[in-house]
Amino acid sequence: GRVLEIEGLPNMKVEQAFELSDASAERSAAACTVRLNKEPVIEYLKSNVTLIEAMIKDGYEDARTLQRRADKMKEWLAAPSLMEPDADAEYAAIIEIDLAEVTEPILACPNDPDNVKLLSEVAGEKIDEVFLGSCMTNIGHYRAAGEVMRGEGKIAVEKFWIVPPTRMDEQQLINEGYYDVYKAIEAQTEVPGCSLCMGNQASSREGSTVFSTSTRNFDNRLGKGTQVYLGSAELASVCAKLGRIPSVAEYMSIVPEKLAGKADQVYKYLNFNEIASYSLQARNVAEEKYGVTIKAV
Repeated sequence: GRVLEIEGLPNMKVEQAFELSDASAERSAAACTVRLNKEPVIEYLKSNVTLIEAMIKDGYEDARTLQRRADKMKEWLAAPSLMEPDADAEYAAIIEIDLAEVTEPILACPNDPDNVKLLSEVAGEKIDEVFLGSCMTNIGHYRAAGEVMRGEGKIAVEKFWIVPPTRMDEQQLINEGYYDVYKAIEAQTEVPGCSLCMGNQASSREGSTVFSTSTRNFDNRLGKGTQVYLGSAELASVCAKLGRIPSVAEYMSIVPEKLAGKADQVYKYLNFNEIASYSLQARNVAEEKYGVTIKAV
């Protein structure tokens, strides 16, 4: 298979780059790289070193394997360098996308990730269930959905599944009060994991139409006979609010207003080196001072 090389957004966070690389499977790619500057990679690896060392302290196995990973990251951080494409590299094809021309949300429509349409082409379609989850999501998506739905009352769909990918995301969202928002709108929260995405933990109602933030929408993927649209967390929350896919005007009147002035806090990723419960130094000081054992969640 082909290898995709994506460039042009060098300051994206690693979590954002992962969204693009994860989706490359739908292009039948053998692999995918995203060309970033050193700074977002440094930020991400510092966070990972802290997480790994907290895991070791909490008894995760195999400690030697985990420590080797952390040490390799530290070694790279001491002298960071990234692979670069050769100046004279030849490619099978070059596809240029002008993001200035993308003026409305884009969706993958039932039931093929290649069946891509603009929001304006599918506005008004009734939605029975909404799924916010999968490995394609990160904590910023859940904050964004919470802000869009804050104060809106009960959802207008049968179910709004909200399933963070990890327990760390879940705990941070609880700490920040977003689970109170989910409860107020009567969303259905589940144990972090795949949930509807893999169909191995739950499934949607047979024959329902679902709006999902997951990776794939093949027949029967989320439930028997389901029709599945794929799109962003922000659009998912508007669908849950209205019970249908909104018009471009509706979307633009809701999402920018709800997120105005909040982007820096909403789209902030889990940097474990900035969270006291994961920092070994902070934990050791607290444990010594208060005589308790602190565990990262």
